Amino acid sequence: MSAGEEIALGYISAVHGVKGWVKVRSWTRPMEAILDYQPWLLGEDRKPVKFIDGRKQGKGLAVQLPDIDDREQASLLVGLEIHVRRDQMPATAPDEYYWSDLVGLEVYTLSGELLGKVDELMETGANDVLVIKGKREHLVPFIHGEFIKNVSFEDGRIDVDWDPEF
Repeated sequence: MSAGEEIALGYISAVHGVKGWVKVRSWTRPMEAILDYQPWLLGEDRKPVKFIDGRKQGKGLAVQLPDIDDREQASLLVGLEIHVRRDQMPATAPDEYYWSDLVGLEVYTLSGELLGKVDELMETGANDVLVIKGKREHLVPFIHGEFIKNVSFEDGRIDVDWDPEF
């Protein structure tokens, strides 16, 4: 993925209060990390927006955006995705990946059988899991060395030690 590309980090999920604040659902870990990135690129037109204030609120985040002063204005933003430019993201360590980089890669067994493409990842608590869509769906734990043998962005593939019947 190139530096100029954008990554979705979350979305505006609801209105918060009557003064124009919004609730944000963050896909970052920890969820507050979304507040480390400015500007946010909102909606389909990717309008750059620098939020004024943000804080953890219950199980989510509450954010104050500029020029949004009441509940009615805030309601127009509900559902908008929050993106940032890739070059705003910190570099990853070896064997560390952004989920968005893995989505779309083809997944092969060690014997060369194509299982399908990474459709999404999910967090289970114990470890992350690749959701692979092909002839059938496969759920492969993202554990380096044990199941994940190689990730190659150059080749667009992940090699896994996995039984295709499982």
